[in-house]
Amino acid sequence: MRGRAKPPPSPLPQRDGVDPVRVRLPADPEGRWATVGDHLLDRFSGAIGADRVQALLAGGRFVSTAGPVSGDEPYTAGRYLWFHRDFAPEEPVPFPVGVVYRDARLVVADKPHFLATMPRGRHITETAVARLRRDLDLPRLQPAHRLDRLTAGLVLFVVRPGDRGAYQTLFRDRLVRKEYEAVAPYDPGLDLPRTVLSRIVKERGVLAAREEAGEANSESRIELSAHRGGLGRYRLLPATGRTHQLRVHMNSLGLPLVNDPVYPAVLPDAAPGDFSRPLQLLARVLEFTDPVTGEPHRFESGLRLSAWPDQ
Repeated sequence: MRGRAKPPPSPLPQRDGVDPVRVRLPADPEGRWATVGDHLLDRFSGAIGADRVQALLAGGRFVSTAGPVSGDEPYTAGRYLWFHRDFAPEEPVPFPVGVVYRDARLVVADKPHFLATMPRGRHITETAVARLRRDLDLPRLQPAHRLDRLTAGLVLFVVRPGDRGAYQTLFRDRLVRKEYEAVAPYDPGLDLPRTVLSRIVKERGVLAAREEAGEANSESRIELSAHRGGLGRYRLLPATGRTHQLRVHMNSLGLPLVNDPVYPAVLPDAAPGDFSRPLQLLARVLEFTDPVTGEPHRFESGLRLSAWPDQ
């Protein structure tokens, strides 16, 4: 059985480092859509409003490989269309994205706190991948993995899309050694180092993950590096990559990370433009064997956690 044909390249360039949305017109055995406009209204009115869909069509904003598409064109299943979303204004994150390493295949970036790795939700142009595409003139750059918006530190990006799968597989198969640094309360009665094993569940649409009974699906080693003034500096070594894993495990030990807005309790969102309380979690080290060249790599972040200034 033959698979679906590879989509043609987009006729639209990126905008602000963000790819256009690609739309494939699905099969319509019930004959619901006589025209392209009928389908686009049905598909996108709930998300952006019928008036906006009509305006995009009228403005030639939906395009095919042959050019702008009008709403009254006959519906043809399997056809590809592209358009750019309207970007809502975003609060600029006032910290640079550092570049720790760059060659013809890889970019290793030092992502600051508050900056999302890739477009998602209300964070589109103010993301690490969009910024790096613009700053480095690398429009095909893609992340090999994701780092939470509130966490700072190392993120691996792939320059050539054809290489991306090989590097994603490293993360999927746990062949990347990751080391984090965190600042949290110090408990002299807690026996460290220790390995935390638990079952973490994250429901779609629910901000906080939770631990529940059952077979463990997450593992983290927690080590205390130093302590002073009621705070500890911790070295965290995750063996798995569940959502919010390190934050959940530290909180379960009674050591919630400094400035964590979710664990142990979900706090109101900070005011727009308030970057004064960064989560004290840093992805400090990435270490792996390059799947393309066989070369060993070890990268270390140049960032520091503000709650533990060097003395």
